[in-house]
Amino acid sequence: MKQMTFADAEYAGRRKQVRRERFLIEMDQVVPWRGLIALIEPHSLKGDGGRPAYPLMAMLRVNLMQNWFGYSDPAMEEALYETAILRQFSGLHLDRIPDETTILNFRRLLEKHELAGGTLQVINGYLGDRGLMLRQGTVVDVTIIHSPSSTKNKGGKRAPDMHQTKTRNQYFFGDESAYRCRCRVGFGA
Repeated sequence: MKQMTFADAEYAGRRKQVRRERFLIEMDQVVPWRGLIALIEPHSLKGDGGRPAYPLMAMLRVNLMQNWFGYSDPAMEEALYETAILRQFSGLHLDRIPDETTILNFRRLLEKHELAGGTLQVINGYLGDRGLMLRQGTVVDVTIIHSPSSTKNKGGKRAPDMHQTKTRNQYFFGDESAYRCRCRVGFGA
């Protein structure tokens, strides 16, 4: 057993259990981990050289958390460094956290062998027996950028495809190209 770090000791001394922690505890109990590992293990890479591979269970848990919480690969790496409950759920320690490329490579392994959809089916089949379900979703993050006023055209009239939005008592005008969207798609096939 590893010695507890100062970060882990500080985390263990807190009083309140947050929603994310309750969710992860529930998922730890209801997700059929052995079935998922059996589904992925035949396709996992068996490297002979280089640094030792991360445990398959840890990478699966990182991948699931990434999808449940909508993290990108770099954001998942940072979250593992910053958040003790995520490290605890994945079975990782601060001295060895997978980098964003390792997280990306594991996700690509799942996609290459079409295991992401199969993983979701196994989880939903198991959770369905208990009246629970995970679904694919989309999270959209919109950033408003400045654009010229809609009345600054030659005719002095407002263009029909221009719209306005109000943020913090300030109006912004523009067409759809004036808004930047970063979209992340949730887990599943």
